[in-house]
Amino acid sequence: MAMAAKRDIIAIGGSTGSGAVLKKLVAALPGDLEASIFVSTHIPPSGANFLSDILSSNAHLPVSQAIDGQPIERGCIYVAAPDRHLLVTGETIRLGLGPRENMARPAIDPLFRSAALAFGSRAVGVVLTGLLNDGASGLSAIKACGGTTVVQHPLDAEADEMPLAALEATHVDYVASADDLAGTLAEVIRSDAGPSQPPSDTLRLEVEIAAGARLGSAHLLELAQPSALSCPDCNGVLSEVRGSRPLRYRCQIGHGFTAEFLASRIDDVDEAIRVAMRIMEERVTLVERMARDARESGRSAVADLYESRAKEYQRYATTLRDAAVSSLRMGTRRIQDL
Repeated sequence: MAMAAKRDIIAIGGSTGSGAVLKKLVAALPGDLEASIFVSTHIPPSGANFLSDILSSNAHLPVSQAIDGQPIERGCIYVAAPDRHLLVTGETIRLGLGPRENMARPAIDPLFRSAALAFGSRAVGVVLTGLLNDGASGLSAIKACGGTTVVQHPLDAEADEMPLAALEATHVDYVASADDLAGTLAEVIRSDAGPSQPPSDTLRLEVEIAAGARLGSAHLLELAQPSALSCPDCNGVLSEVRGSRPLRYRCQIGHGFTAEFLASRIDDVDEAIRVAMRIMEERVTLVERMARDARESGRSAVADLYESRAKEYQRYATTLRDAAVSSLRMGTRRIQDL
């Protein structure tokens, strides 16, 4: 009689404040853990990633930065490399050069999706503290394929946005504090995996995109519907991914964004417009004063130059003010639509 499969693939994602949680977690995991652990956090695209060194100092399990093509071994912890999506395919690690998601590579969602696709019910997704909602879509994919979902308790998180988004995106099996995560995972690993659910074509395609496969307009239409939004990364048209929780968008190149991330970018642009408008209006006031001073002192040519420049700056200020008012009206409509 064949032994039942265990939940032995653990994918962990975190952002703001997750370093301390990960240190506490790996220090509490036993050295004979019968599972493979994969960790993806938001790290700079260039430079060394010291997270594996930091975690290994307190861990009972070997910790290393993931290598492309590396075979997966039980009882090991693999940390994402800078500027690469950490993916698991079969029994092998792959570092993907696919487009960034929410301007991040590595991102958490690609790791979770690949674990769901490759391991089904054996996969366990863990979302830790962090801003915005990276990980929520991938956690939903793990759940849809029969896997197990774990979320750090929002009240225990330094940044509660990622945990809250994960809880909103799918039914979560376990919610635990940082102190209880190790015990929760040990309990999950001891349980049988149960049946896996067949992955969707969209999941397969998105894992291929993260690995570096070219998307193109034909494949994009298979999973998304064109929208009126533009990609903040390449300025291409964004398409809304069908049936996604949370709401997500992709462009033809493959850059991926959640609606929440796009909304935060819009807020940043709005603030930049308002700052630029204030600076330009102050410049108009200053140059007009310089023109009056030049006129009063008999320097007509200089006064003409300053007055001309003041009119030019005033046109810029008016353009910025119109953009700010238009953005405010759009924001009001967005609020009314909620």
